[in-house]
Amino acid sequence: MDKLANQQCTPCEGGMPALSFDKSKEQLQQTPQWTLHPKATDIRRKFTFANFHRTMDFVNRIADLAHQENHHPDLEVSYGHCIVKYSTHAIKGLSINDFICAAKIDELFSQTQ
Repeated sequence: MDKLANQQCTPCEGGMPALSFDKSKEQLQQTPQWTLHPKATDIRRKFTFANFHRTMDFVNRIADLAHQENHHPDLEVSYGHCIVKYSTHAIKGLSINDFICAAKIDELFSQTQ
């Protein structure tokens, strides 16, 4: 299995199937700190920081990554934390792109610690 963080997102068009629950659980093995929705419609993770400045720095890094990968998360940003949620809207579920970006965000987070 290729390391997710080394892969690149590919455009996802509607009409392709979303990953099954079992396939999503399999991909989650490389992103174990993320939580899989019970219906496998999204994955999410909460990141915590010492202050608002560090939170916003991380959010800006996520924005750069999302632009590079052309795959954008939903973000909930507050003082000292950020919740990142991925789902591929075009297929109303999860794609490999969601897990690729989650793995890359995990690496970004480890670089900020």
